[in-house]
Amino acid sequence: MLLEALALCGYGLWVLLGLALALGIYSSGRGDALVPLALGCIFVSAGLLAACLRLHGTPEWHGWRIGTPQRPTREAMLALITYLPMLGLAGLARGNDAFWATRLVSVALVISSLSCLLTGAYGYRTRRLASQAGIAMQLPVSRMLAAWYGGGLWLWVCVIFQANLSGGAVAPLPWAIGLLLMAMLLGLVDGLGWQSLRAPGDGAQPPIHGLQARRFLAALFIWAIPCLSLLLVPVVPGGRWLAFFAATACVVGKSLELWLYDFALTRYAQSRTTDHEPIWRQDRL
Repeated sequence: MLLEALALCGYGLWVLLGLALALGIYSSGRGDALVPLALGCIFVSAGLLAACLRLHGTPEWHGWRIGTPQRPTREAMLALITYLPMLGLAGLARGNDAFWATRLVSVALVISSLSCLLTGAYGYRTRRLASQAGIAMQLPVSRMLAAWYGGGLWLWVCVIFQANLSGGAVAPLPWAIGLLLMAMLLGLVDGLGWQSLRAPGDGAQPPIHGLQARRFLAALFIWAIPCLSLLLVPVVPGGRWLAFFAATACVVGKSLELWLYDFALTRYAQSRTTDHEPIWRQDRL
């Protein structure tokens, strides 16, 4: 789940960077886009590297078992294709951001990254049989918002550190407002996703020991710590390190929440199978 959270941040970072370059609102310094591009590449490639090394707990990457006769899945092929516009943009980043090719490749990076997020969400839903839980809408939207929120935090880290190194100024208020709004939307959608695990008509999901306490801990890392850091950055001396701390806390919290949701989803599927088993046997008889 840590690798999945990093991938979400990486794709979200590419989406926001591509939008900023396509609209011509990113830093005009030569090569300033290389740092967020490289950081996103590290995040996205972490899962691929773990699958290639066949580390424990990472048997596949986007449904593809690397090193076996199995052909790459459509989801894996799309994830590999996304590297092409990223590399093209890295080659153009040393030039003028207003160049038409730079903006065209930026749009291609945005489209391919969004496609990876959507196919990854639907692929997870298919592999985990989450369609039984009635979360056809909540899961893709939640993954998209989580990617934009996490990627926005890491892009903010890149911008604020590069501004301090070059002696430029960064207006923290627009960044803070945008990320706070994104955090609010993400919290709302994630809440709906957890509510969807309640079986309709038959009460709540079987209780899981310690689930609420762990969800509260994840919420502290995802929302409380980053939002507080957003407000303290322009006030505290050396506040740019709070931006890095906020982005790291978001990754840790999202990893924990993804693990908890996957565990709760498994329990939900087991409870639904147990409830319907007598009916299935009766119909078969």
